[in-house]
Amino acid sequence: MKIGIVGLPNVGKSTIFKALTKKPVDIQNYPFCTIDPNIGIVTVPDERLELLGKLSESKKIIPTIIEFVDIAGLIKGAHQGEGLGNKFLAHIREVDLIVEVVRIFENPDIIHVDKNINPESDIETVNLELILTDLETINKRLEKTRKDSKRGDKQALWEEEILITLKQTLENNQLGNTLNWAPEKIIFVKTLNLLTTKPIIYILNKASDQKNLDETNDERFQKIMEFFKASHSQFVILNADLESELGSLTNEEKNQFRAMANLRANENIDQLIKMSYQTLGLITFITTGADETRAWTIVDGSTAPQAGAAIHSDFEEKFIKAEIINWQDLMKSGSLKSARSTGLIRTEGKKYIVQDGDVIEFKV
Repeated sequence: MKIGIVGLPNVGKSTIFKALTKKPVDIQNYPFCTIDPNIGIVTVPDERLELLGKLSESKKIIPTIIEFVDIAGLIKGAHQGEGLGNKFLAHIREVDLIVEVVRIFENPDIIHVDKNINPESDIETVNLELILTDLETINKRLEKTRKDSKRGDKQALWEEEILITLKQTLENNQLGNTLNWAPEKIIFVKTLNLLTTKPIIYILNKASDQKNLDETNDERFQKIMEFFKASHSQFVILNADLESELGSLTNEEKNQFRAMANLRANENIDQLIKMSYQTLGLITFITTGADETRAWTIVDGSTAPQAGAAIHSDFEEKFIKAEIINWQDLMKSGSLKSARSTGLIRTEGKKYIVQDGDVIEFKV
């Protein structure tokens, strides 16, 4: 699963990427400093692993990971190739989730492409480029499909109906992800690989010692909050510069610095990672023992055999049963031995749907 970081130039995309990955990248103060996308593997924060690792006296702890891609800034006309737009849009097409960075701080020393800080306008600019790109894709597909539908091809008629709905939605400046489809239609829509059908999380990026729109309750901030509420959008408020400087500190030290910067408890890079993970429809199950405590990523709704495949294909193909306990119940028991003796570990078969936080031992 890939997560793409997008936005206008000079809004803090590369700084957020650095905070996520702790990987040095070029974040010079000029548009298009990021031409080729930087790719980084990011650990998913999971406080459960440390606790279970201590319980099992594990030699090592292995968290799960997701991938972030830092994509260069878009500008108006990107769908027509402006600002290397075609190349950047192609990179967005390859990701599963879009994280759209929006600047909410004022700093005359950092150039804004529109010479004005307006979060709502910035989102409209980026989203419009995604919409126009998708409209081009839809129109090309419609042209081909209509030739077949005129001959009475039932599949083509079915596809044409979906394409027309998408076209009308986009022409009304609505994103494709606002539509709800029946399962069989979702499969077809995914084959189109549209940009606007991908889920979006917005990052409102603020800065230390600057005028931040949220702190002054500026009218522009109020408007963006109204937009998020009306569109049921997910968002996170971050101080990208601060987060990029906190990498080597303990969690307690990080929280102290965040408090000094007027960031709330949920305004941090970990919140972004967790929200991204959940938005992708991913959950974690855990294996624990003396050798290691490890988190495994699966799609929400996976059966026990499907979850086993995350470890090895044999765990799915030769699955017999799984011994399962919720991680909190295991912590309360004090040990796997105690949990087994008190009957808290249950045996599940092939149809069991794995839950987030399940501690599992597979039997093959």
